[in-house]
Amino acid sequence: MGKVFIVVGAINGFLSVALGAFGAHGLRSQISAHMLTVFQTGVQYQMYHALALLFIGLWAAKNPQLRYLNWSGGLLLAGIVLFSGSLYLLALTGTRSVGIITPFGGICFLSGWAVLAVGSLKSGK
Repeated sequence: MGKVFIVVGAINGFLSVALGAFGAHGLRSQISAHMLTVFQTGVQYQMYHALALLFIGLWAAKNPQLRYLNWSGGLLLAGIVLFSGSLYLLALTGTRSVGIITPFGGICFLSGWAVLAVGSLKSGK
């Protein structure tokens, strides 16, 4: 799974840069300042967690026996999709009902980080 998380992290890093540029240059005159901030928050969290996925992928490639890395990476990826994805939809469509999804993404982020921390403590690596 290490290689998968490296690839997924790199793709998400690429998408973060592309979406950030789109937000800064393509959306500035199309949506409100508040919704642009919402969009930028999605981009920021996507990039932070893309970097975390790269880290997890590198760690997992050297330690494939550490299953908690797969759980952590999976949860962080789910967080990107749910958290950042819902913020992108909210900003682009104005549909407030997609905001109900955002906290689930946040829970995935928190869970992914917690699994990484607890797994690291228990494994001694």
